[in-house]
Amino acid sequence: MPLHPLEPQRLYRQIAEQMRKGMLSGEFPVGTRLPAERELAIQLGVSRPSVREALIALEVEGWVEVRTGSGVYVLERGPRSPNATVPTAEWGPLELIRARRVIEGETAALAATLAQPEHIAAMQQALLTMQDEAAQGKAPLDGDRDFHSAIVQASGNAVLVETIHSFWDARRGHLFTRLGGYFESPRSWRMALKEHQAILAAIQAQDAVAARAAMHAHMDKSHHRLNASWQKANPA
Repeated sequence: MPLHPLEPQRLYRQIAEQMRKGMLSGEFPVGTRLPAERELAIQLGVSRPSVREALIALEVEGWVEVRTGSGVYVLERGPRSPNATVPTAEWGPLELIRARRVIEGETAALAATLAQPEHIAAMQQALLTMQDEAAQGKAPLDGDRDFHSAIVQASGNAVLVETIHSFWDARRGHLFTRLGGYFESPRSWRMALKEHQAILAAIQAQDAVAARAAMHAHMDKSHHRLNASWQKANPA
C-alpha cells in the first residue's frame, strides 16, 4: 500500500471533521439544532473552547448556521466556495489569545525596562490611531497591531518580533474574524482602548510587574469578551 504524507491537524479541526461525518451520515440531520456545546464537549472528551472553535470553523465553511439566541443548526450542503475554507494551519482564536497572554505578558515586562523614547512615541501614536479608527466606526485593528508591535520592538529580539507579528497575522484569519463579529462593537473597542492605556502607563512608569499584569488583564478580558458573546449567540 502506498504511503502518503500525514498532516497534523489542529484539535478543533479534528472535532469539526467528526461533526461533518455525523451530518453526512444523518446523525445530525439538515435543519436540526446541534447538541449543546457542553454536551458535545463531554461526548468528545475535549474542552468547550475547542468545541466552540470547531463550530465556528463549520459556520465559516457553510455546514452550520448560528442563530443568535437559539443555537447552532445544520445547513443543507451545496457547492462550496473556495473562499469559505478554513486553512489547515489556522490557529483557533481562543487558543491564540491564551498563547498571546503568555508571550506578550513578558514582552510588556521587557518593554518596561528596555523601551526607548521612540518606542513610547510609537505606542502613543498607535493609541491615537485606535481612537481615530473607533471614532470612524471602524474596528481599530491597525492601531491595535501597531501598539503591540511597538511593545515587542522595544525588546530588540527579532524572534519575539516575528512571533508577535505571526500572532497578528492569525488575528486576521477566518475564525477570529467570524468570532469577532459576535462581540466587536464601539463599546468593546472603548474597553480595549482603556486596557491598552493601562499597559502604556505601566511601561512608561518602568514597572515591569505592572506592565505584565496589565497585559495579562487585557488578554483575560479579551478572552472573556469572546466567550461571553459566543455564549449569548449560542445558549445552552
